[in-house]
Amino acid sequence: MTFVGEAIFYIFSFLSLYVQVFFLVTFLENKDKIVVRKGEIKLGHYPSVTVIVPSFNEENTIYKTVLSLLDLNYPKDKLKILLVDDGSTDGTWNIIKKFDNCPNIKIFQKENGGKYTALNLGLSHLETDFVGCLDADSFVEKESLMRIMSYFERDQDTMAVAPSIIATNSKNIVQKAQKAEYELVSVYIKKMLGFLGAIHITPGPFTIFKRKVFDDLGPYRHAYNTEDMEIACRMQKNHYKIEQCNDAYVYTNTPPTIKKLYKQRVRWIYGFINNTIDYRKIIFRKKYGNFSLFTMPSNIISIFAISYLFARMIYDFGVFLSLKITQFETIGFNFPSKTNFLDPFFINTHSILFISVVLYSLMILSIMLGKRMVEGKWIFSVNIVYFVIISSLTAPFCFLKAIYNTIISRQPNWR
Repeated sequence: MTFVGEAIFYIFSFLSLYVQVFFLVTFLENKDKIVVRKGEIKLGHYPSVTVIVPSFNEENTIYKTVLSLLDLNYPKDKLKILLVDDGSTDGTWNIIKKFDNCPNIKIFQKENGGKYTALNLGLSHLETDFVGCLDADSFVEKESLMRIMSYFERDQDTMAVAPSIIATNSKNIVQKAQKAEYELVSVYIKKMLGFLGAIHITPGPFTIFKRKVFDDLGPYRHAYNTEDMEIACRMQKNHYKIEQCNDAYVYTNTPPTIKKLYKQRVRWIYGFINNTIDYRKIIFRKKYGNFSLFTMPSNIISIFAISYLFARMIYDFGVFLSLKITQFETIGFNFPSKTNFLDPFFINTHSILFISVVLYSLMILSIMLGKRMVEGKWIFSVNIVYFVIISSLTAPFCFLKAIYNTIISRQPNWR
């Protein structure tokens, strides 16, 4: 049993190490292409862009969200904004109505049907060649749209461009941990996947699409409340190129408590598992590129790895506790009078510890690279420590709950 357990551990550790090293090599090969532009830029042509803002009970944030769109450095006559109230039960609609007289804003109110129905209502009123979504709890930096549109101008084959999403209003340890996580996942990893042509999520906060995507592939789908993941999978299946603009910044609010974070992550992971099941036929199919050969297999492995490592941790803790109970029953409490922990004899040289240290070191390095891509400088933040601790404690439970929900076909609530 011990041999089998250690063999599985080493397999998962090797695969995890491989993924992180692969990302690092990708970064080193493409670091000269990662440019953080300062100040304003100009385009040769300014296409018209529509931004859909779906909202449900966002009275505390939507006003600031819309103001951030109106403040974008983009020709005002080329920017259309569609505000969609998806049956809110608070004062969201009253705030939306304040923008009814703005010449480039249209407002809509509908019965609650879910985010994807609000987005599709916006798509049904689309009149421009480019369209994006902005979640009603997020805010765009004024140069973001211009920088995103430069990717379309540079490469006509690009069909969607995602921004760098940065956590804002990080007031407590839970939110500060997520700030480090976003720098890892939404900045560093997303940019590396962009270089590989393997992005699997076009996030709700301000991904911009060519209209052709929806004309050709159809509107958003329910997709287990993760429509931004499903449309990306659909695009990859149809060989539509997705890029990531690392210096287009979108700021988003994050869950302030462990309970709310847990519910959000269960929904995300449940959506990933079930979208992967829906698109299982393209996995390991060479014609679908790195999305099929790298991204989806890596994510699937992460589910099994986290589940196994959590089960092993519980098992090892049980064995340790059992031994301590037996020791106590035999000799009682036995505290050593003196132990020199600085003595090299006491250093754990087991390979499992070494592998764990390497994996965590690479993860910390990745977060610092993400922070550098945002702030332009190397900084080790205590947020990284918060992220490692909170993620290690919560991620296994989120994964196991999402797997359980999948088995019993129970879809988690949005909130």
